[in-house]
Amino acid sequence: MITMSPEIRTILIMFGAVAVSLILLIITFGGRHPLERFAWLFFEEVPDEVTEKQAESSVEMATLISKSDDRLRIIENDGNVKFIDEYYELTFVTRKGKTLKIECSVDAYEKMPFDEYGSLTYRKNKLVRFKYLEGIIND
Repeated sequence: MITMSPEIRTILIMFGAVAVSLILLIITFGGRHPLERFAWLFFEEVPDEVTEKQAESSVEMATLISKSDDRLRIIENDGNVKFIDEYYELTFVTRKGKTLKIECSVDAYEKMPFDEYGSLTYRKNKLVRFKYLEGIIND
């Protein structure tokens, strides 16, 4: 039988208490749906560059219903065309019927498929990623 010194036993008990306290803090102050956020830590694979963005992100199951853009096109006298003040927006409807208008990059705007149901991750009103059956679109 292995015997532990009282000092080691005390240290192990303190580490256990700290771990339990941290888990309770995450569950209590983790955001809108703390238990759901805690569960996603174990079930969802997230690339490293997206992990930082997701700290304050919202996730909804949604479908893209429309795209809109606003850009100023300048045609110079030599025939060159350039765009300034570009703004791209995607409109999603969630499974609960809520409409979300999400700002995105031109790349995500062009790649985003209509009528695909998937997991929409956004922060404030900006797209982080859209994960659907055919793949993932990161902004």
